[in-house]
Amino acid sequence: MLAYPAYIEKQDDGYLVTFPDLENVMTYGSTIEEALHNAEEALNGCIESDFERNFVIPSPSAVAGDNTYSIPVAPHIAVAIMLRTLRADRPQTEVARQLNISYQVYQRLENPRKANPTVKTLEKIARVFGKRFELGFV
Repeated sequence: MLAYPAYIEKQDDGYLVTFPDLENVMTYGSTIEEALHNAEEALNGCIESDFERNFVIPSPSAVAGDNTYSIPVAPHIAVAIMLRTLRADRPQTEVARQLNISYQVYQRLENPRKANPTVKTLEKIARVFGKRFELGFV
């Protein structure tokens, strides 16, 4: 599971959430539960937007400690990030050819707003990259 650390600080009238790996993401909540919910929405919205604009998405750091929470990345966004990371410098056309799909279909797989890969497609992608595909519920 892909997740980013978030600092949650008690303020006078609520909780401020910041992400050490993503300086442009910040949110707030009047309760800790609301702050955690807002953190997930803010994180996923920002990563999805930055990803579509081809910004570099930093890897999550291993920050831990008091007032640090792990905020998960939504699966549809995490899949797009993982695919782009696996592909690295290889052209999308090359990967599409290896998967025996069109360039446009592969391009959608790396777009978090358009991707909806099947489990079989993810298994096929894993084989092309010499990886093993695992799926689970937490």
